[in-house]
Amino acid sequence: MTCSDIINLVALIVIPILAVIVAHMMQTNSDKRKDKMQIFKILMTARIYGSTTDSIHALNLIDVVFARDKPVRTAWKNLLDAYSSAEQSDLMKKKRQELMYKLLEAMAANLGYQKEITWETIQNPYVPEWLVSQWQEQTKSQQTYNSVLAAVANAIPKSGQSTEESK
Repeated sequence: MTCSDIINLVALIVIPILAVIVAHMMQTNSDKRKDKMQIFKILMTARIYGSTTDSIHALNLIDVVFARDKPVRTAWKNLLDAYSSAEQSDLMKKKRQELMYKLLEAMAANLGYQKEITWETIQNPYVPEWLVSQWQEQTKSQQTYNSVLAAVANAIPKSGQSTEESK
């Protein structure tokens, strides 16, 4: 066997192995990016609708999916600390919203969108007027329903009271 035969033999064995390793690494990176993008999209949507089951799930996956991204994990920790506070003032609500926006900003940077998805973009979601009107109508309907239920509950004698005692 000549030197070139040995090189060819090694190349025939090593190159396919390297190709499989590189393909696996590329697939793993692609899957990680998809997971990050899915969380980012869910949380961007939550700017409009508020917390949903999906957004809570997404927030709870940050530590796993963004495990190696310190800025995202720090932003998430700050937001989690604010969520963990029992304070319900308007100032705290505003702080939570701002911390959510900072988390989204850190995620956008991690995904390579720091120039395309800016602080202004994050703070200004599109919410059409018809949707706001629909939400207001649903709120009014729910309040009316609750009032009717309360009135019915008050009209029914409490257990243990006779009808004469309630008069």
